[in-house]
Amino acid sequence: MVYYAGVDLGATNVRAVVGDDEGTTIGRSRNATPRGPTGIDVTEGVLETLRAACVDAGVDPEEIVAVGIGSIGPFDLAEGAVIDPANLPDSIDRIPLTGPIEKLVDSDEVYLHNDTNAGVIGERFHASRNPDDMVYITISSGIGAGVCCDGEIIGGWDGNAGEVGHCVVDPRGRLTCGCGHDGHWEAYCSGNAIPDYARLLAEDDPTISTGLPLEDPDFTARDVFELAGDDELADYVIDQLAHWNAIGVANVVHSFAPIVISFGGAVALHNEELVVDPIRERVSEMVMSNVPEIRVTDLGDDVVLEGALASAMTRGTGDRRRLRG
Repeated sequence: MVYYAGVDLGATNVRAVVGDDEGTTIGRSRNATPRGPTGIDVTEGVLETLRAACVDAGVDPEEIVAVGIGSIGPFDLAEGAVIDPANLPDSIDRIPLTGPIEKLVDSDEVYLHNDTNAGVIGERFHASRNPDDMVYITISSGIGAGVCCDGEIIGGWDGNAGEVGHCVVDPRGRLTCGCGHDGHWEAYCSGNAIPDYARLLAEDDPTISTGLPLEDPDFTARDVFELAGDDELADYVIDQLAHWNAIGVANVVHSFAPIVISFGGAVALHNEELVVDPIRERVSEMVMSNVPEIRVTDLGDDVVLEGALASAMTRGTGDRRRLRG
């Protein structure tokens, strides 16, 4: 029997699965992502989680022939490490991943991807047509994309391609992104940004009535979506989000010509009718090329983890033609 493993390193949790030669999960584990004090502590947390998944599967780590990793970034691919992750304490400047996992499983087949590229690998692997041209977009606390173009997963020379959330959608730059630059897609439509955008729109037109708790420090994007249909400002915010989202998706379509765009992330998954459906309705008016199928992932919150496992099984590609015989 041949065994594979997938690892999902997020800012909140580390998850790992072990699968058999058919991709059936036979072991899994989940732990909170260590908060430091150093990157080595995070590495140890990843290794502990992978070991626990092996125990759950009844498999020795040395029996794993390949491992896929979907991780927060950014990366130093030459070192197989995460560098200066934005959503972990500042004391964590480097998280070695590839080398320590290679030692644990005694294999040099360890494939490191950012989380959105792991997402597109998972979507490609599990799609009925296994398409060579598709994009996975996450709309969550941030916005990013994994791209498969002409059968190749686009990682970029440093592993950091696909940062579509940092494309400019508003040249006026009325909102500043978490990265420090103005007018980015993520600055308007990510889960973290929506409250500030709602406040900005309320300031633009104080006559709009609202029950949104704009001054409450605990005001979140969820409040906006929960009042949809019952609150004038909430409806206006959602309409404007649809505008910026459609511009962002149109840019992705013109850049990569995907056959399918699949959405994930908490904002999209929990609000499909209010977030994804309006994109479907508007994108066709903005693109001059073929309009892709626009859908929501069937893999839910497991899309990155499933993609990591699929990467291990297909040599980093998600292409079922590259499954080991």
